[in-house]
Amino acid sequence: MLEKILKEFDLDYLACQDKTAYNDLRVKYLGKSGKVTDALKEIKNVPNENKKAYGESVNNLKVLIEKRLGELSEKLEAMEFEKLMADMERVDLTVPNAESVGSLHPITITQNKIVEIFKSMGFAVEDGNEVETDYNNFEAVNIPKNHPARDMQDTFYLENGQVLKTHTSASQNRIMRKYGAPLKAIFPGRCFRNEELDASHENTFFQLEGMMIDKDISISNLIYFMKTMLSQVFGKEVNVRLRPGFFPFVEPGFELDCSCPYCGGEGCSVCKKSGWIELCPCGMIHPRVLEMGGIDPEEYQGFAFGLGLSRLAMMNFEINDIRVLNGGKLKQLKQIKTK
Repeated sequence: MLEKILKEFDLDYLACQDKTAYNDLRVKYLGKSGKVTDALKEIKNVPNENKKAYGESVNNLKVLIEKRLGELSEKLEAMEFEKLMADMERVDLTVPNAESVGSLHPITITQNKIVEIFKSMGFAVEDGNEVETDYNNFEAVNIPKNHPARDMQDTFYLENGQVLKTHTSASQNRIMRKYGAPLKAIFPGRCFRNEELDASHENTFFQLEGMMIDKDISISNLIYFMKTMLSQVFGKEVNVRLRPGFFPFVEPGFELDCSCPYCGGEGCSVCKKSGWIELCPCGMIHPRVLEMGGIDPEEYQGFAFGLGLSRLAMMNFEINDIRVLNGGKLKQLKQIKTK
């Protein structure tokens, strides 16, 4: 009986030429109602003295068929692959590629560069939400309801009361509660404001926020990190200066300028003949913001800063219209030297 099963299997094996026939073959011999399974059930009709030998023979047959089926499966897969390759269109790798090669977006290049600089200085990198609660976006950074500072940002409100993030500062509270103090983190992200579009204003733009919180942090720490970062971004030594500025989440608050890297401070069209370029708001984190983030302002101090990635990309790649960055017009983007 077992020899007959094996001979029948050999014939079916030779006739099997595709996966469908293979599956039928496997079920025919090894399935629940397969021939090998039926042969094993016959053990109840075998005399007791022959049961052991019979059982071993059936098991050996099963092992042999499983092995042959494994080899057949590999053979069929190889045949299918060869057929696929034969049907594929041949590609001549020696033919020059006439298509232009793409590159990363100017904002992505700028962000990656700044992220690597801050990572080298020990800053963690966090992602921010694009849809935020009103609390995180405003109240947690010391802009309560009905505060005049809200008028500085024309905001997109959603029907559920949440907002499209108007600034990367919206991540401050969440990150402070996640890490506590001490803390060194940056968090780049996309922001949204209901702006009237022109060459210098977009309703969608990119920022990078950073903050450092520890004991005995002072403005001198802020100046050091900003000067170090900007010198590496522009590839040359730059000077920085602070001017008083109002931002509800810092006290004192500053506008940070750097000496124009294009003219060396002598005055040019980029810096509007002033020798300085206004780059980012910054300052010492307001005690109330620390408290709302679960950090004791009596024990810890910190600074925060925000960089306009879109603006920095425009400076780096000499783009004079911010709408080019989000416009998706390849003809314009191809003119930007990003390599």
